[in-house]
Amino acid sequence: MQNVTFINAGNTMAGNLYLPDGFSEGRSYLAIVSVHPGGGVKEQTAGLYAGKLAREGFVTLAFDASHQGESGGRPRHLENPASRVEDIRSAVDYLSTLGYVDAGRIGVLGICAGAGYAVNATMTDRRIKAVGTVSPIDIGAAYRLGWDGSEPVAAHLATLDAVAKQRAAEAQGADAAHVPYVPETVDETTVPDMAEAHDYYRTPRARHPRSDNRMLFTSVANIYLRRVPPGRDAADPAAAHGRRRQGRLPVAGRAAAAAGEQPQGAGRHRRRRTRLPLRRPRIRRSGDDPPVTDLHEVPLTRRRVTGVGAATAAHHSVAVVSVPDALPASHWSHPRLKSA
Repeated sequence: MQNVTFINAGNTMAGNLYLPDGFSEGRSYLAIVSVHPGGGVKEQTAGLYAGKLAREGFVTLAFDASHQGESGGRPRHLENPASRVEDIRSAVDYLSTLGYVDAGRIGVLGICAGAGYAVNATMTDRRIKAVGTVSPIDIGAAYRLGWDGSEPVAAHLATLDAVAKQRAAEAQGADAAHVPYVPETVDETTVPDMAEAHDYYRTPRARHPRSDNRMLFTSVANIYLRRVPPGRDAADPAAAHGRRRQGRLPVAGRAAAAAGEQPQGAGRHRRRRTRLPLRRPRIRRSGDDPPVTDLHEVPLTRRRVTGVGAATAAHHSVAVVSVPDALPASHWSHPRLKSA
């Protein structure tokens, strides 16, 4: 693993570059950008997947989002979906400059909120030939409509009023206000997915000193704005498919209701029954329905899933992501997802 930096909108981005065993600069490799969840850092699940994929033969890059971790950007602790998507494009920029990376075979893997950002970037960046998602969520819909999709409009307006009041106070010199990504404590009233997130991010299981569970409260206004055209969900790989042909691989638990399966992509992303629109790839669920965050660290097999690249190169297979042990490849069924 190599520590690397690249530039995004004047910010110095910090990344970890993972190279395959037996790496040689004289060879050409497929590459994958690994995108961390909201509030995460490159050393957590994004780095875990990047490392495992490197052992499968990919050049992989995990990086800290702008304004977070070791990456630059002021103010700190800002969660700005537009910046997060641009981070991904800049990571593709960086990979494409490496002589040993096949610039025509670069994919993106996103986890949780990072999955929504990954799909959103793929919708418009034609250099990205494949996208994979793990426990995907549309962060904009989740914040607007609440974790169960029932948040009323009055609550949205009250939150935006509070954000406006806080911005006005900070303009007068007040200290910045922060909110947690996941609860610091849990009890019987905690939403199950949030309890699982607490178990991953706020315990020794995956706690990291640069992932301090703080987001600028004023970020909420930016997050509320993040949406895609009606009928499309930023965390749904089929949304990218609507823009162009590409390989795509969503991974979720058996009971998944990945963001987008309720109206406007709202609601909890594991608990409700799936409703899939025409042409959407089947979401593979693990047999025992593991917690969302178990998929943050599931080991990968050596079996790969591949998908077709650009429409003009229909016979090119672009590796997306290795299938987790819990997700047998035999359960995948889509004309453009096939076992290699």
